[in-house]
Amino acid sequence: MRSTRTGSFVPLAAALAVLLLLGGVVAEAQLTDKSQTPNNAGEGINKSLREQEGAGRGDIMTPGSSLYLIKRDPFRSIRRGRQLFQRKFTMEQGLGPRTQDGVGDLNMDGSLGAGLADSCASCHGRPRGAAGFGGDVFTRPDSRDAPHLFGLGLQEMLADEITRDLRLVRSTAVQAAQVQGEPVERSLISKGINYGQIRALPDGSIDTSKVTGVNPDLRVRPFFAQGGTISIREFVVGAFNAEMGIEAVDPDLETASAGGRVTTPAGMVLDGALDTIEAPTAHGVSDDPDGDRVVDELPTSLVDHMEFYLLNYFRPATYRQTASSAAGRFRFAQIGCAGCHVPDLTIDSDRRVADVDTRYDPVRGGFNNLFATASTRLTEIGDGSGQPSLKIPSGRPFVVRGIFADFKRHDLGPAFHERNFNGTMTTQFMTEPLWGVASTAPYGHDGRSVNLEQVILRHGGEAQASRDRFAALPEWMKTDVLTFLGTLVLFPPDDTASNLNPADKEAVDFPQKGHGSIALTVLFNDAADKE
Repeated sequence: MRSTRTGSFVPLAAALAVLLLLGGVVAEAQLTDKSQTPNNAGEGINKSLREQEGAGRGDIMTPGSSLYLIKRDPFRSIRRGRQLFQRKFTMEQGLGPRTQDGVGDLNMDGSLGAGLADSCASCHGRPRGAAGFGGDVFTRPDSRDAPHLFGLGLQEMLADEITRDLRLVRSTAVQAAQVQGEPVERSLISKGINYGQIRALPDGSIDTSKVTGVNPDLRVRPFFAQGGTISIREFVVGAFNAEMGIEAVDPDLETASAGGRVTTPAGMVLDGALDTIEAPTAHGVSDDPDGDRVVDELPTSLVDHMEFYLLNYFRPATYRQTASSAAGRFRFAQIGCAGCHVPDLTIDSDRRVADVDTRYDPVRGGFNNLFATASTRLTEIGDGSGQPSLKIPSGRPFVVRGIFADFKRHDLGPAFHERNFNGTMTTQFMTEPLWGVASTAPYGHDGRSVNLEQVILRHGGEAQASRDRFAALPEWMKTDVLTFLGTLVLFPPDDTASNLNPADKEAVDFPQKGHGSIALTVLFNDAADKE
């Protein structure tokens, strides 16, 4: 049996009824679990870390395992990943020390300056309860500013598809050069973005001297300001180790880093024969004589949930639109900013199971006049196993609106250049997606610009002409541009009304109660079993 859900969550009325019976789930940016810190308010994570680990990775026939939940109860997996993101880890659970306890050659390992956090949300936890932006870290002499993680999965998918397209151009150029017996030059274009040209020679070699904005291997690396990491999975495992001192044994990264090819539970293909994959931080040390049990501080099942959560994490919101913001968006494109900050890009095959669109809505909005509309992007398949149906991403195209990025590196001039501890200078950086920019001051990859006007005026190099056109605008036009940028906001999911949990402004103790939320609990196979 096969059925497809393409619109609102079904059955939504029943889900809302369950929510009213259970009560809304409210969470702070950082959380402890109730087994560690009982409290009269009953706030915190409902499951212990061991309960979150469940039955390990398992498979789709192993109830409680990460693969089972991702395939059969995906919204529970997303919520569990979110709770792991917010969890305040303890030393007993593996927290700390810093890399080499903060002692070593900083020229060789920037993570020595990353500090020590007890949760992911301590660096990426604003606005309240969200995978938002945070403070800066001493991984460069002038610091690095922690970015927000809204829409992270969309960025991974876009970068991966652009890489596929560019490498296809390369392979067809090589084939043409070999057949024709003469050099063949091709433009590297994907999703309307131009990455320069390659020149293929009859002997199979490639001249990449005209490639721009990406490494000669044509792999787009969307994570970190300089473009350093391919996948969410590498990002998660590396950050747990560098910022929290928590090590993970991960068979997917282990295989790929050794040259193998794997598809992660979130659907990301990691091929060590094509790309350099960062190895996991632990390598399967066993604590028993038979070697049956691998000791790791972050079990593979929890890495699976974290990866799946961030793949599906919400896009930023669009706040109140006015004549001034509309004029500002037009002016933004007119002066050339949209040449790098491309407004919309299309994913060919979406690996997420849902999308959440959040907009200004003074009628349905609750605490912040924002309302989120959640819709599924999955296909349900009854496999006759007696288990809940498989819920598989439908893989349909998806237009990513309002991302304002081009997934290229650019040199924005000396004001953006970055000193490294080893004495070198980094001069090229990935275009920062502008969604959420109104909520993330200070600005720049180093957090050295205090407001949006200053970070625009800081642009030079490849953006000099656009910067100068902005500087030459009359003040009222500048205000329009800044007003437009001010509509690109982040939001706290636990305080944002949605079609899953609408707001009730008449509720007693509003806004502490009745503010609405994006509550995935109602979408679990068993909504009474709280995360």
